[in-house]
Amino acid sequence: MTTKGAPTAKEPARSHQGRNTVEKKSAHDPEQKAEETPFEAVASICGVLVVGLFILTFLAQNFVIPSGSMENTLLVGDHLVVDRINLAPPARWMPLMKYREPQRGDVTVFIKPSPEPQPDAEGKPQYFYLVKRLIGVPGDHIHLHNGIVILNGVAQSPPKDGLNDPGLPMEREFLDEFPSIPPDDDPTGSETESWALDAPNHIVDGELVVPPGMYFMMGDNRHDSLDSRYWGFVPRANIVGRPLFNYWSFKATEADLEQTGLTQRLEWIAHVALHFFTGTRWSRTFHRIR
Repeated sequence: MTTKGAPTAKEPARSHQGRNTVEKKSAHDPEQKAEETPFEAVASICGVLVVGLFILTFLAQNFVIPSGSMENTLLVGDHLVVDRINLAPPARWMPLMKYREPQRGDVTVFIKPSPEPQPDAEGKPQYFYLVKRLIGVPGDHIHLHNGIVILNGVAQSPPKDGLNDPGLPMEREFLDEFPSIPPDDDPTGSETESWALDAPNHIVDGELVVPPGMYFMMGDNRHDSLDSRYWGFVPRANIVGRPLFNYWSFKATEADLEQTGLTQRLEWIAHVALHFFTGTRWSRTFHRIR
């Protein structure tokens, strides 16, 4: 009886020793995840920032619509993600990307070909980004009659709600009968001097002929858009890309987004924070631009 019970008395000791062995192995397991050092954390953050800056610089970019020239396709306060690759000149370092030339009907982002009337703080000319619809490509013959675009002899369907703004009679005559009424007769005085001098060189039989390497842009809100009728053609090199979708839209006016003072900007930020849920146009979230 005593001999049979001896092994049984020793089993708890072996079991206890086994537990200690397992715990010791777990504490010194080389596969156990090490804690991240501050240097590694900073390196990770920098890596994310570099990738983000690369995407925003070369692939996509954020733009905010500051005016109503593209209503109702785009509204003041729309925030767009813009594809900077599809319409860019082909690059050897990115051969797998799909490139194409700008096409009629594209909503495009481009650099305005003429500078703003007022220079910047350093006295240098300012060239702003604009968003318009591409109406004419090189070789196209364009003229407007009663506000309808006649492209290569074919009347084009007007944009939805694009002719609702009544405007002044003299302004409408210039905008609706372009180029029958030349830019130098613009009653608003918004045309550029260089375009007023150059436009007659491109008019054949009452139609504007788009020269090689140039594009003709117009806003969908035809009576409230400073576009190629005022400042002329857009060079191919000025075309930045095309909007993909509207990732956020907040109710705003042109005056709200034109604020430049620090106090006004802080007030606007506070307004957005307080009215984020009620001021956001949720139905336009991730709205595709066409």
